[in-house]
Amino acid sequence: MEKIIQVDHLTKAYGSRFNQNKILDNLSFSVEKGEFVGIMGPSGAGKTTLMNLLATITLPTLGSITIADEVITKMTEDERSRFRRNKIGFIFQDFNLLETLNVQDNISLPLAIERLAPKEIEIRVKEVTKMLGIGHLLQRYPNELSIGQKQRVAASRAIVKQPKVVFADEPTGSLDSKAATELLNYLVEINEAQATTILMVTHDPFTASYCDRILFLKDGVFFSEVVRRGNRKEFFDQVIDMQATIGGGGRMNAR
Repeated sequence: MEKIIQVDHLTKAYGSRFNQNKILDNLSFSVEKGEFVGIMGPSGAGKTTLMNLLATITLPTLGSITIADEVITKMTEDERSRFRRNKIGFIFQDFNLLETLNVQDNISLPLAIERLAPKEIEIRVKEVTKMLGIGHLLQRYPNELSIGQKQRVAASRAIVKQPKVVFADEPTGSLDSKAATELLNYLVEINEAQATTILMVTHDPFTASYCDRILFLKDGVFFSEVVRRGNRKEFFDQVIDMQATIGGGGRMNAR
């Protein structure tokens, strides 16, 4: 299998040289193309910090990150910005939709910024909105959408530029169980139909059960890994048991 993400000896620390607070400490792992990987752990484990480093939003103190054969930790700020625009998609918990734009314009915005031809933009928007079941909402504005519809619009915007990797930060955190299930099924479809690699931070074992593999963090280091080998229900139980072991929840947090 082709590795699309390679992380080597990743450390993120704050403070002075003699009084450092390590948020992440010497992490090394890889992600294969087309994997759907979850990142879990208790509050303060370093999940969001890891996501921000992988997404090129911040830089590590030590270590290297390679995504799609490009060493992003050696890039200039302009190069990282260009890389984010062209190679990475983001799905945020709070959607980050522009209220003054309708659904079609919110989704097509990343393509318009890159000055793609209008016909190409139209084709791509049509494809992703059909896949996520929101083709009938293109002329609506964010304030006219349900929370679940907003999240599907946000997911469409993330994948319309056909990124190498999609980063999802608690994408179901604001959704009820029905909307969360719908979004997760769409993410699985995107993952399988387009071989899009997805990395998702979540605290929720139900959400995590849709992944292929879960990396568990605790106190800035890897605690364990759980790989899905059976059905989703069996994987769900494995995730809950590991959460209980690590101290990040357990069955009381399950949906």
